[in-house]
Amino acid sequence: MSLTTALTYVLPHRLLSSMARSLAYSDNPRVSRWLIDTVTRKFNVNLDEAANPDPRSYPTFNQFFTRALKPGARVADADPRSLVMPADGRISQLGKIDAGRIFQAKGQSFTAAELLGSAEDAKPFNDGLYATVYLSPRDYHRVHMPWTGTLRETVHVPGRLFSVGPAAVNNVPGLFARNERLVCHFDTSFGPMVSVMVGALLVSGVETVWSGEEIPHYGDRITRKDYRGRGITLQRFEEMARFNYGSTVIVLLPPGVAEFAPHLDAEHPVQLGQALAKLR
Repeated sequence: MSLTTALTYVLPHRLLSSMARSLAYSDNPRVSRWLIDTVTRKFNVNLDEAANPDPRSYPTFNQFFTRALKPGARVADADPRSLVMPADGRISQLGKIDAGRIFQAKGQSFTAAELLGSAEDAKPFNDGLYATVYLSPRDYHRVHMPWTGTLRETVHVPGRLFSVGPAAVNNVPGLFARNERLVCHFDTSFGPMVSVMVGALLVSGVETVWSGEEIPHYGDRITRKDYRGRGITLQRFEEMARFNYGSTVIVLLPPGVAEFAPHLDAEHPVQLGQALAKLR
């Protein structure tokens, strides 16, 4: 285990993330320009795809980081039976939920029940599929719908804020089921679907299009919000949420409804709108 990963066990996660949030939302030009210039240079951010390609025109780092893409920069897969990739980034892992467990990395796994915060909520996904997509700081940070769905419930599961970089994923047991996260349950034409927005160290927030900021209202207990009957339906490829710094989204599908696109495997770079899976 690297020294950096070891230190994350003892660092004050929420304090550091709150401090990072203050910097990200600062409208002090010196602060915002320094952060934007540093991230753009260090992570080779492609601003040609941005709706606003001028980095100096963003009043805060957060507005730069959650920037929109220009029209046509991403398109949904042409096959109407394809579930689409929810975000830019790379596949961390994907596969079958085997005996209720989700593979994280060699020697590391966690249960769907631990991830969702409920054994009952995990039952529909027994023997189903999972896909874990990691968003790096250079990526577009809005998360979209793999398939058309009506929001049923969200579950805010409290936890730590470990880094979700490769070193931590390989060494921190059950990392994604330990970090603070927002579980979004949708009803779709093929049954239930879940998108899990996983927070991480120095992630200054998770926002949804239906309720705004959900994290960093850090919790000490599981909080459920019932959206049944509210008519919140989001279309395939439509924006559903955003991260205010790089993190991870995990999609769960019930068994027997779809097969992953054959070219996908761990560490595969992906873009929003590409085929994730195809309905059977």
